[in-house]
Amino acid sequence: MDESPLRERLIDVGVEMVTAEGTAALGLREIARRAGVSHGAPRRYFPTHQSLLSAIARRGFADLGARFAAAGAGQATPRERVRALATTYVAYALEQRGMFELMFRHDLLDSTGQEGSDGPRLRESTRPLFAMLVGLVSRCGAADPQVTAAALWANLHGVAQLWGAGSLPLVLGAGTDTGVRVARLVGAALDAHLGPEPS
Repeated sequence: MDESPLRERLIDVGVEMVTAEGTAALGLREIARRAGVSHGAPRRYFPTHQSLLSAIARRGFADLGARFAAAGAGQATPRERVRALATTYVAYALEQRGMFELMFRHDLLDSTGQEGSDGPRLRESTRPLFAMLVGLVSRCGAADPQVTAAALWANLHGVAQLWGAGSLPLVLGAGTDTGVRVARLVGAALDAHLGPEPS
């Protein structure tokens, strides 16, 4: 895979922009301008705007995967690991809102891979995270681990989106700090999909 300094600089600039300004800022010309190159230069490495966005999103998935590995490492039971991953997922969404939004905009991303690139396709780089969740959910005793993991993921994604948009804080009201309220929502999602935690 071509890991030229310019290619990496374009991705770095895109990561900085999406982190600071959200997905709306990610125009190809603006990324090129901030990287200090002509607006046509990115085409050498990214044949389409979508392929550059995909490379930026892949960085987000790598970051989230590393956070998952760190969060789950110290947990003893599969249920504890699922809770750690779920909490990490929602926390990442709230901390990295622009990147999180980009990562799940498959309508904007090029999931087919780049022409002439031997790098992984975006979907191929995201599936291992879901497979990890399916494996843990299976070890928690779910009858249909894949469907249960998908439903749990959808629930957590909804919590992240609704919290980030201000809807959940509005209906839950003021009071306890954000971390405590989000932890309670994560716990409720786990109970709903995996059954109550054994005492």
